[in-house]
Order: sequence, then C-alpha cells, then structure tokens
Amino acid sequence: MSGYSAFAYFYDRLTENISYKARAEYFDRLISLHGGKKGILLDLACGTGSLSEEMARLGYDVIGTDASEEMLSCAMDKKFESGLPIQYLCQDMTKLDMFGTIDVTLCALDSLNHLGSLDDIRKTFDRVSLFCEPGGLFIFDVNTPYKHRNILGNNTFVYDLEDVYCVWQNSFNDSSPDCQVDISLDIFEKNESGLFTRYTDELSEIAFPREIIEQALADSGMTLEAVYDFDSLEPPRNDSEKLVFAAKKPAIPAHNL
Repeated sequence: MSGYSAFAYFYDRLTENISYKARAEYFDRLISLHGGKKGILLDLACGTGSLSEEMARLGYDVIGTDASEEMLSCAMDKKFESGLPIQYLCQDMTKLDMFGTIDVTLCALDSLNHLGSLDDIRKTFDRVSLFCEPGGLFIFDVNTPYKHRNILGNNTFVYDLEDVYCVWQNSFNDSSPDCQVDISLDIFEKNESGLFTRYTDELSEIAFPREIIEQALADSGMTLEAVYDFDSLEPPRNDSEKLVFAAKKPAIPAHNL
C-alpha cells in the first residue's frame, strides 16, 4: 500500500482518541452561533466518515467528499452499518463540484494542511465559495506554523496498540516558506499467527500564518466571522497549535432579489 491506502485502512484505529461526537457538537454550536441552519452540510475531505455520521445524527443532510477511494470505502462501510442517509462522492477538494448550493461546509482534522500549496488552498476556497448558499457558512480547522515548527517538527511518535504498531516520523523543511512537514509512516499489523505485516505511507502537511488564510478567504468572496483557538470559543494565542475559522458567504441584498 502507498499514498493514503495504508493510512486509510488503519486510520480509525490510530485516531481512537478523537471524540467525533464532541467535535460534531462543537461544530453544531458554531453553526448556530454564526447563524447557520440545519440544511445541507458538506463534510469536505470526510475521510472515513466518522464526523459525517455524527453530523447526520444531529439532523444535517450530509454529503461527504474525499479524494481517497480507500477512505470512502471505510466511510461506506459505516454508512451501511448505521443506515444514515449520507451521500459520499470521490472528489479532489480543489475541483469540488456539487449538484447545487450548500448551507454549511465543514473541513476538519487539518485536512487543508494536506494540500500541496497555497494555490491549492485558494482553489479550494474558491470552489467552496462558488457552491455556498448566500448566507451559508464555511467552518474549518488548520494546523498552525507554530505546531509544525515546535510540535511536529523533526519529532517521532509511536502508537502501540494491541494489534497495530505505528512509527510516525516527521521531517521539518526549514527552507520551505509554507512550514512543510514531511511524514513517514511505518505501520506493523499483527496477524493471527503473531507475525507482523509492514505497510508504509508518505504524507506531507503545509501551514500558513493566519493572515494568509484570511486573505485567501476574502479573495474567494467569503467574509470572515471569527477565528478560534482549537475546539473552543477563545481567541487564538501565540502558541495555538490549531485554529478554527468561521466564514460566511455574503447574503444577497433584498433589493437584488
């Protein structure tokens, strides 16, 4: 396996510490706080569908998109088990193409950091804005340059689970203007005989200062509502590892209707 294949297969086991129910409730609170509605919700870069499932349970009409067929295969398995009416589409977020307008777009778990460049982020914002209902919301989180430099950096992390052992090695690119971290994953899965099968993946993440993200939003026609420290309603700090942005597509003035 290569690319996102191995990562997709083991993703849920390696992220068991994430409470998707709590994350969904947080996003639901932000949507209400910023005047959103429980209409059509796009889970952009939905991965294995855990957040999509929780948002659907909260009453949203959910569409999930992801560029990884392997991730979507895991999401479909969850859908068949839960019976929730979620629609999944295999799409690159820079080429987002919806059937109509979207009331709320979410992009969580630093998915935007996995894009290859600032230009890709701009393209994604443009596509989200294009399909956003006037008055609709775009809420997303991103890892900060602080996290890339000081937390991920050149560090190595180990996940030691009952049947899976993962070594996560980071390499911080000092010469890169976008705070790029290259990630090497070595995943070992124990089979029934006690032997291990090894899988590898190579990933990269980029991070930009808050003001660059805000400018990209403005250029796409979205209006910034607020920026929060991760999973809170508190303002960002200098050492914030992740930020949550809430933006809105301007409503059409009544005299233009």
